[in-house]
Amino acid sequence: MKDFVLQHVRLTSGESTAIAVKNGIIVHIGADLPPDIADPRIDGKGAYVSSGWIDLHVHADADLNPYGDEIDEVGVLQGTTTVVDAGSCGADRIGGLLERSRSAKTNVLALLNISHIGLTRTDELSSLEWLDENRLMDAAERYAEFVVGLKARISSSVVKEQGLAPLGLARRFANRLNLPLMVHIGSGPPAINDILPHLRGGDIITHAFNGKANGLFDIQGKPIPALSEALDRGVLLDVGHGTASFSFKVAERALAFGITPDTISTDMYRGNRRNGPVISMAHTLDKFLQLGYSLEETIERVTSRPAHWLGKPELGRLQVGDLANLTVFCIHSRQVELTDSEGEIRMGTRHIKPEGVAVNGQYIAI
Repeated sequence: MKDFVLQHVRLTSGESTAIAVKNGIIVHIGADLPPDIADPRIDGKGAYVSSGWIDLHVHADADLNPYGDEIDEVGVLQGTTTVVDAGSCGADRIGGLLERSRSAKTNVLALLNISHIGLTRTDELSSLEWLDENRLMDAAERYAEFVVGLKARISSSVVKEQGLAPLGLARRFANRLNLPLMVHIGSGPPAINDILPHLRGGDIITHAFNGKANGLFDIQGKPIPALSEALDRGVLLDVGHGTASFSFKVAERALAFGITPDTISTDMYRGNRRNGPVISMAHTLDKFLQLGYSLEETIERVTSRPAHWLGKPELGRLQVGDLANLTVFCIHSRQVELTDSEGEIRMGTRHIKPEGVAVNGQYIAI
């Protein structure tokens, strides 16, 4: 349905409102509905509404194993209206992902893996022959409306004997295309102190709060000097929870030093969706409420902030005249068991549950 009125809902500030949509476009936001606004009306029953959630790091090529899933399983069924596939595909497969995205309900954008083979294997940067500049440039330019950046997984199991060479090439490719670079960090080598100087303002570090020894924080929990320098240059931090890349303790220590994620993403694929510890976008957001983030602080990290990074602010705002991309969700006061990637279990007291989304003006109940 592309004509509807969402009534009895609240903004994350707590302010009551209603949102009217006609032909998919938001025509009214406010508690007092004009008399000419027609049915059908959806009773939000006091639920919250935000602009549509954006997950900046998923794996949505269902044919890939282990890092793959169906688009809508990591998208609208999570309350997420826009997903960014984070490097599942290189030049060889990116066109196929775009084609499949056209039959999904979820908005899909992509970060192009700098290796043309993408995640058809998990050591895709272990041979420099797979980092073909001409193939990458052709794919990035051919699918320019779909490709919003490049992805490089710079950890020992991926680069193997190549060390920093793939990152050097990634920097060159990103500069040539004038696209941001998302860099996955994990176990070394390469050492984190050698990785960070390659990043420039607008690039983003995913798995920023992992609990591995080669991380952004020292054993006392202090940010390493290279991180402070990177943040000063405008490098951003993304959660990228995943199976092995989010630690409560690290996120807590970072917060004590005033370091917070710019974006909260799941790194979801079928394995960690079905078996944990990710489970869902909402479950991931619950963890940040447990850490002490306010609802507004949490939701802006899956709305306005990732939309800004994407250069698509309309995806992260509620504004008359915009195509409706909305997430409707409730917060239930109850005990919820939350597990990080280190196996640490904490008990939360609030659980976010998505109830529906509007994607490109079309309302879908979940």
